[in-house]
Amino acid sequence: MIRKEILTQAEHVQNGRGIVKTYHICTKEELGKVGRLYGRVVLDPGCSIGWHQHLGETEPYYVLKGQGTFIDNDEKAYPVGPGDVCLIENGQFHSIENNSNEPLEFMALIYNL
Repeated sequence: MIRKEILTQAEHVQNGRGIVKTYHICTKEELGKVGRLYGRVVLDPGCSIGWHQHLGETEPYYVLKGQGTFIDNDEKAYPVGPGDVCLIENGQFHSIENNSNEPLEFMALIYNL
């Protein structure tokens, strides 16, 4: 099977700012019991995903383009850019924001433990 990625847009994700665009590579149904998200996420300038926790799952981000700020479980802010990997482990909190003038794009995979 070959198909195109599926775009969804959501406002104020986890009480963040603006719109989060997710280009789903696999749907939740296609992932089955192994996870709930595999996609390319785009945050336009000024947009963010708010502070939230992962329970029973983990989520790595892989930054493709742009610059942003990742707030890790320790509540410290870290600058991120292309090639950076942010790993959110079971039970941890995190958020990410685009405080630059260009879109921030990253791959996200939420999988169950």
